[in-house]
Amino acid sequence: MSANARFAVGVAMLVVGAILPLCVFPVAHSSWPAAVKTAVGGVLFFGFEIMAIPAAAVMGKENFERIVKRAKGWVGSLKPAGDIGPVRHWTGLILFLLPVAPGYVMAYAPQWLPDATPARLWVNLAADAMFLTSLFVLGGDFWDKLRALFVRQARAAFPPVSGKAS
Repeated sequence: MSANARFAVGVAMLVVGAILPLCVFPVAHSSWPAAVKTAVGGVLFFGFEIMAIPAAAVMGKENFERIVKRAKGWVGSLKPAGDIGPVRHWTGLILFLLPVAPGYVMAYAPQWLPDATPARLWVNLAADAMFLTSLFVLGGDFWDKLRALFVRQARAAFPPVSGKAS
């Protein structure tokens, strides 16, 4: 088998492995016995890990490392920008703080979002998506600030105030 064919077969195995975990949902909703659903679902859930080993063997070490390097480069490109402007900063802060509101509504005015209403799920999902979006909008410097919350020795360093009236 040629190097290109081995590479293509290996990539196909990785793609199949990436799709296998999605097949857990139809298995879970099938009429199969619980033991069979558990066994098949477990194999499907770890499908990528199961397929990655033979895929690496088929395509060879060099091709597998090339794919891993590209994947790491793509993930690294998702890192948010460091320095952001004032509009992006305020937009990010609003997106960061606004998801707190549904928690207060559910705690202090539960009649507005009762447990049984489907709107509660959608409000919570929207709040979570808004929070995650805010982390990317606020940029990499904000990620460092969040990290500093968990470092006991970290100290805040404020920029010098310019144009301060005496």
